[in-house]
Amino acid sequence: MDPTDAQWDNNEGMKNFRAFVDKYMPGIDIADTNYLFGYTQAMLLETLIRQCGNDLSRENIIKQARSLRDVVLPTVLPGIRINTSAKINMNFTQMRLQRWTGRRWDQFSDVLDAASE
Repeated sequence: MDPTDAQWDNNEGMKNFRAFVDKYMPGIDIADTNYLFGYTQAMLLETLIRQCGNDLSRENIIKQARSLRDVVLPTVLPGIRINTSAKINMNFTQMRLQRWTGRRWDQFSDVLDAASE
């Protein structure tokens, strides 16, 4: 998602991101999507740690990182899910095509998935 695009103003994930920025990083350039990427990756890490339960051994962290199933993060485009396996260790293998309309990004495709086992 583009944090400067008004189409996401009522999106709960984007509202939470903006509240986080206001509290912990006031004054940043919200148009710099590196902040949003870091925030999103942190949510993924939180999901991974929760999935590990009480076993935070290296072996279990790797096992769980290769076992993410249908993880939906609130700051990525609708329909995008994270799935990993022993053969696919990239966290983002899905995307949606968008075009710039001069004012905002317009999604014009279903979810495309590059993952293959």
